[in-house]
Parts: sequence; C-alpha cells; structure tokens
Amino acid sequence: MSSVEEVRLSLPHIELAAHLFGPEDGLPVIALHGWLDNANSFSRLAPKLEGLRIVALDMAGHGHSGHRPLGAGYALWDYAHDVLRVAEQLGWKRFALLGHSLGAIVSVVLAGALPERVTHLALIDGVIPPTAAHDNAAERMGMALQAQLDLQEKRKPVYHTLDRAIEARMKGLVAVSREAAELLAQRGLMPVPGGYTWRTDSRLTLASPLRLTDEQAMSFVQRVSCPAQLVVAADGMLAKHQELLERLPFSREQLPGGHHVHLNDELGAALVADCFNRFFAVP
Repeated sequence: MSSVEEVRLSLPHIELAAHLFGPEDGLPVIALHGWLDNANSFSRLAPKLEGLRIVALDMAGHGHSGHRPLGAGYALWDYAHDVLRVAEQLGWKRFALLGHSLGAIVSVVLAGALPERVTHLALIDGVIPPTAAHDNAAERMGMALQAQLDLQEKRKPVYHTLDRAIEARMKGLVAVSREAAELLAQRGLMPVPGGYTWRTDSRLTLASPLRLTDEQAMSFVQRVSCPAQLVVAADGMLAKHQELLERLPFSREQLPGGHHVHLNDELGAALVADCFNRFFAVP
C-alpha cells in the first residue's frame, strides 16, 4: 500500500475520498467498487496494473466519502453524475472505467449514456442492474417509500471488537476472505460508543424504488462503443446467468474464484491483473 496516495475531491455537490495509483502520465482510469465496499477493494489489483493512472473512489455513502443530503438517494445515475464531476475536476475529457459489481453496473450505465467520454471498460463480475417487469413498478415504489420512512427507526449494528466486525463482513450477503474483510474494514469501520460500526450510509441498504426493464438495461450495453473486457468469477454472481452473458457484445474471460475474485487473495488479483493488462495493452 506504500505506493498509494490518498486524496479528497471537493465536488460541487459532495466530497469524495479516493486512492491514486500509477504514474501521473498513465492512461486515465476511474475505479468504482461494489455495494457496501470501498476504495480498498482495489488495493491488491491496482498496483499490478501497468501504465494506468487510477483514481479509485470511495463512492458516495461509502468509506471516507460524504453521504448524500437528507431526501436524496443513491440511484445509478447519481453515481454516474459523481464520476463525471470527478473527471471534470481532474481535467479528463476521456477516461477508462474499472468497475466491480455495482461499480461495473455504474460503468456500463455511464459508458452507454455518454459513449464519447469512455475509452475502455474493464468489468469484474457485474454488468447490468437487476431488472423487473414494468407492471410491478407501482407496488415496488410503494414498498420502497415505506422502507424509507421505517429506516429512521433502525440503528446500525455496533460490534464490540474489530474482530467481530471483520467476521460479520466475512459472512455478509456476499462472503469474502478474512484478508479481504480486513482490507475493507480498514477503510469502512469507525469507532463509536461501545465498539465499531460501518461508515456506510444506512440508506444504501434500501431497495431501489425503480428498476429498469430488461430492454432498458440492455440499451446501455448496446450503446457502449469502446473496447470492453468482462471478468466473470467462476463462483461469483454472473456465472449462473449464461443467457445474459451470451447476449453481451463484450470480450469475456472466466477466472476461478468468488465474486471478489480481485480482492480475496493475491492469486485472484494476479489473474485479473493479467487479463486487464493484456486488455489495456491492445492499441
């Protein structure tokens, strides 16, 4: 981690924290982590990538970045707007995107919406958001609105020791190795009376009030005009969706490992790095 530089980006609407990797004259890359993770998601992978200037964000509501104001939410397009603001501040008219899970989904949304801005898409076990049929939109909206009201009555869990918090992260919705959980905890935990809790905004656990239909989600994929490389984890989330994978116009490589294949251990990080180094090296 000695080659990492910590920065804070004061955008017009929010302050984001980030890690910088690689030479200043490298290919501009903005890296986006997964849901409830943080910039340390790339702490094993980024140092192994060659010739890239990587800005690995703590996405809004995660890690050391700011939370959105009361009344605001965490829609995919809000994250895409954050990325554009970061690029504007850095003076990057064109840039690559490196995304894992939620970060991969946001990357595809942005690359499809504004294809002229994105030079490369490097995706890890994520591509489009969960979709829903159009006829249940009203019911889903009602459930989401009620959940927003009920959230005020809930409190974040407090773990008496760091070890308990790390063990809880290991057994989360998506299990990770102990080493991965420790890396995420370094950036994701904060001390509170009675122990430790996660810095993440509680609103991140709320269901989305609106889901795209399959046709809407795929319209972003179809508008991507840059080279795109998708890493599919053999034991991850995408491997079971072969029908979706066959519909994607992206280069695809399946690697052994779980959903956090780039973070769980050094071997997985090395395999992902080898794949992406070959991808970015192509003229």
